[in-house]
Amino acid sequence: MSDVITIIAVVAIIAFVIGRQLMGEPLRGKRVVLLPVILTVIGLSDLGSKSQPVTPTDIAFLVVGGLLAAGIGAAQGSVMRLESRDGALWGQMPLTGLWLWALLIGTRLLVTGVADVAGAHVAGSTSTILLMLGINRLAQAAVVLPRTLSANIPFAPEKDGKTFLAGLSGAAAADAPAQRVPVRAVRQRGQVDPTRPERSAPGIDWPAVGRQVSAFLDSRRDSRRDDRRRRR
Repeated sequence: MSDVITIIAVVAIIAFVIGRQLMGEPLRGKRVVLLPVILTVIGLSDLGSKSQPVTPTDIAFLVVGGLLAAGIGAAQGSVMRLESRDGALWGQMPLTGLWLWALLIGTRLLVTGVADVAGAHVAGSTSTILLMLGINRLAQAAVVLPRTLSANIPFAPEKDGKTFLAGLSGAAAADAPAQRVPVRAVRQRGQVDPTRPERSAPGIDWPAVGRQVSAFLDSRRDSRRDDRRRRR
């Protein structure tokens, strides 16, 4: 019964994460960094609660599964579109990211099936699902976090109004040039390009603009008057 509950919970978590990523959302630091840590710890505790001992074969399959989950998570972090909205981090997964989620699920089923046949019953049990999901999310965070810090974008504020890792992003901003460089998302590569500043509109001197327009109209009027005189 506990296995069924675990599977339902994981499916619900994955569906929730995929839906939010595809729609795009403000990225809060605790959800990006701390939640994967919590999932990984819960997954490890589930392994330790099993009555069956963890054999070297189990460890081998867990390592293989963890490497696959981490590699896919790093790829998900690299293709995610990151940009600054209202001064905070905003992210969106492109539709092509669904292939990475399908690959994660497919490899997990494959490793689980092979592990069960090989006698690695712990590695082939449902208790590894949360662990592998946590590793996958940690790998994505390991890619997103450096991209965020290098671009000097703070995470979106938490519900209490505080910003996770605000000190690190503030220190990075202090070391940056004085000119503000908002972030643009390079959608073709799914990477943030901090070297391309977004030009902000300067203050407009409307009286000066009026004088320039008036001078232009006067010159056009004088030019037409001279043309009429020549024709006469």
